[in-house]
Amino acid sequence: MIIVDRFEGDFAVLETDSGMIDVERIRLAYDICEGDVIVETENGYIKDYTTTQQRREKMIALRNKLMKGGKQ
Repeated sequence: MIIVDRFEGDFAVLETDSGMIDVERIRLAYDICEGDVIVETENGYIKDYTTTQQRREKMIALRNKLMKGGKQ
């Protein structure tokens, strides 16, 4: 899985299974944001909309659980 960690100038810092890498921002589709799950193609990177949404929903659920003190 590849996740956009942050943007630094003209580069995107990506979290991959093998570590962090820097990629020129121009290689990413225009709609990619920090936290998005992306897929590498022969022309660059595109957003994986389904996996990004699932990941965000899990993070929201975890945050809500933590705010309740871990109680369901």
